[in-house]
Amino acid sequence: MEMTRGLEKQYTRKSLLAFAAPTIVVMLFVSIYTLVDGIFVARYVNATALSAINIFMPIYTVIFAIALMIGTGGSAIIAKKMGENNYQEARSNFTFIVLCGITIGILIMFLGLLCIHPLLELLGAGASSQLFDYTLAYAKILLAVSPLLVIQMMFENFFVTAGRPKLSLVITLIGGSTNIVLDYLFIVKMNMGVEGAALATAIGIVIPAIIGIGYFSYFKGSGLYFVKPKVDGKVFLKTCINGSSEMVTNLSSSVVVLAFNLLMLHYIGVDGVAAITIMLYVMMFLTPIFMGYSVGIAPIISYKYGSQDVVQLRFIVKSSLRVIAICSVVIVGLSYLLGPFLIEVMVEKDSNVYQIAIEGFHIFCISFLFMGVNIFTSMLFTALSNGKISAIFSFLRTLVFVLIGLLVLPLLFGVTGIWIALPIAEFLSILVCIYFIKRYKSQYQYV
Repeated sequence: MEMTRGLEKQYTRKSLLAFAAPTIVVMLFVSIYTLVDGIFVARYVNATALSAINIFMPIYTVIFAIALMIGTGGSAIIAKKMGENNYQEARSNFTFIVLCGITIGILIMFLGLLCIHPLLELLGAGASSQLFDYTLAYAKILLAVSPLLVIQMMFENFFVTAGRPKLSLVITLIGGSTNIVLDYLFIVKMNMGVEGAALATAIGIVIPAIIGIGYFSYFKGSGLYFVKPKVDGKVFLKTCINGSSEMVTNLSSSVVVLAFNLLMLHYIGVDGVAAITIMLYVMMFLTPIFMGYSVGIAPIISYKYGSQDVVQLRFIVKSSLRVIAICSVVIVGLSYLLGPFLIEVMVEKDSNVYQIAIEGFHIFCISFLFMGVNIFTSMLFTALSNGKISAIFSFLRTLVFVLIGLLVLPLLFGVTGIWIALPIAEFLSILVCIYFIKRYKSQYQYV
């Protein structure tokens, strides 16, 4: 049972929170060093450089989405097989899934670098020559390490499945701390500008990816490690289906970010894009508890479902919904308290960008009230190997509802309509969420 250490035991609310805590901290720390990236660029380069990072964000999000799809979808399959006491097959599937992820990462790197100029034009980088140059410099460096970004994201999930969430935390701390130190060195001391920011981020990705490869290659104490893989297309297809909701969420985010950028360019200009970028940074800082908790306990849900431990499954789901509901209220309160301060840290208080961001933030942060339950519901169905429902829900929540809002509301309310779109989308999504939870409760017996 060593392989399933941390998954097979009976959980109380306290031990459930303790198991999820390292993953929550990982997500928090990732958001912090991402925020620090933005602060260095905004303060020591300029607002156009900050906008350039956001212009590239849809491409980055596509890579992230694919990696998260493979990591969460594969984790659900592997944890379920652990629960079924099928350890050797779990290891073989794990190795094959990782190799597929690496192959996809290499393809992304080559295709991305080959098509970089038309891609950036499509994303709006051609609005000015300076914006295009900044975005191109940033994009080349990040695309060059995209295979390692895929590996890093997959391993964040697989460390939890292996019962080693604390190790994931330590590795993330090492990579993120390196990123922050190099941001200061490259941007402030060496005056490398946006290239320095990209290089610091790339090195912060490479370090945890290499450590993860070494761990799963040579350390066999957790029971999950690389073995000779068996090529199984059905396993990878099921991995993609299981994790499709997470991919849909992130791919949709890239489309939504593009829509936000284009609307802001139309209504306000580059300052509007910078304001949206700041808003997304602040959101990443305030909401990782939701994703961290959901990702952290997903392997437990998969394991309990695989072992048919209905009592524990029901306890975990009910407890999680209560915890997330409480956290949602707390985070909305914190957003009103900390939001203006975080915006001021990133941009001068008397600047036009600050005024745009602060006006939108008080509307934008209402979405945090509904976001947590929506994220957990999507991850719940992924963990139960029902990728279809998870993907449908994510598609509605992160793309359909948001895009309809962005198409209609700005026509009625101008720039204010852009800010209203996300809270309305999250509210509509929670209604869909309630419907799915009630519809499938008899099948999975989770409530």
